[in-house]
Amino acid sequence: MKFSTFSLIGFILLNSLSLFAASSWDGKSQVEYVLSVNTDRTDAIYKKSEKVTFNITLEQNKQPAKEGTVEWTISKDGVPPIDKGSVVLKDGKASITGSLNEPGFLHCTVVFKRDKDKFTAMAGAAIDPLEIKASLPVPDDFDAFWAAKKKELAAIPINAKLTPVPLPANRSGVELFEYQADCIGAPSVGYFGRPIGAKPKSLPAVLFVPGAGVRSANLDATASWASNGMLFIDLNAHGIPDGKPKEFYSALDSGELKDYRTRGRESRDTYYFLGVYLRVLRAMDFLTSQPEWDGKTLVIAGVSQGGGLSIAGAALEPRVTYMMAFVPGLSDHSGMVAGRIGGWPRVIPNGADGKPDPKVLETMRYFDSANFCTRIKAPAYFAVGFLDVVCPATCGYAAYNNFTGKKEMINYPNNGHDLGPGIWGDMRKQILAHIAEQAKTNSPK
Repeated sequence: MKFSTFSLIGFILLNSLSLFAASSWDGKSQVEYVLSVNTDRTDAIYKKSEKVTFNITLEQNKQPAKEGTVEWTISKDGVPPIDKGSVVLKDGKASITGSLNEPGFLHCTVVFKRDKDKFTAMAGAAIDPLEIKASLPVPDDFDAFWAAKKKELAAIPINAKLTPVPLPANRSGVELFEYQADCIGAPSVGYFGRPIGAKPKSLPAVLFVPGAGVRSANLDATASWASNGMLFIDLNAHGIPDGKPKEFYSALDSGELKDYRTRGRESRDTYYFLGVYLRVLRAMDFLTSQPEWDGKTLVIAGVSQGGGLSIAGAALEPRVTYMMAFVPGLSDHSGMVAGRIGGWPRVIPNGADGKPDPKVLETMRYFDSANFCTRIKAPAYFAVGFLDVVCPATCGYAAYNNFTGKKEMINYPNNGHDLGPGIWGDMRKQILAHIAEQAKTNSPK
């Protein structure tokens, strides 16, 4: 990877905190300085070894800053090689360049300091992203391992319990329940909603799997989705009660479930997410056992951690007909063996020799979205943010490129892990379009 500094071009913005985004300004608060950086291409997509120009702009009181020095860092998605330097702006503008001779992502972070204030902005560039390969192959016994776990789950009756829950004040036409079903370990729980008076075999089923953290499932979202004419579950990843006070979840998050992301990582039979994946499967078992299910449409969708769970669920449940994964986590955990960043939640530690712990490295191959993508038959819809430092776009593309079926990737060049509120409307639009397409077919699966 090569970098150089040269003069004077540019544009883009953000706020005076150390935020990772195209500009240092949040678009709301009053600020004196606005620092911005962006690529010289709107789509921010380049080829290997091609020069990428990062344009920097510094404004003072909405005018080009008369003077200023900006520190810059360019990295391969946050890992070496890393180059650093500084550039003096002229008329509030400057530019720097970099290149990458392998598929991946370049991140350019720029910093301007004035007295005690620090302004940070970030830009990202994709380098032949469709050529990013998973860092390790699928284990030879991957299918046998998961077939055995599914067999264990199938031996446990669903024994579902539905407890009615009052509708949110702004919703009508649906009935809501606390859902709980027996599973291996903790139960599969969440909120379940369906339209009132639905006829047998008349409704598609949709499962939303949650992002990281410890909290309740979302009752209002369940009501909203069910009102679109579907069986819907908003799942709780941890099998814990829903609808409790905030303090209940805060205590679990800082206590019993604080280390859930890494718990049991020394073995594929003890890793925490084994139970999470099985709770996802059990929720789909429940949805497809409902008399109202149309027998042919089963959708799974999620964001971040939920994106990874969505990928795993679609791989392990062949009845899934559509999968959505926004900024997916749990992907390419072993990126470091290929000299890249590893996927969220960065679960593989280094041993005393400075190399990845071999036991954990092996465990995570069975919980990798990139490997699950090789087993999915349903159409899939992905999205990544080029500035995402939580679930890096590099790891998202490693999964996407392993997917061989019908698929679509939506790039967000100027976004980090938060793709913005528009993704929820996009998700709804895509799911409803899939349901409409499925409704044209007559033969249940």
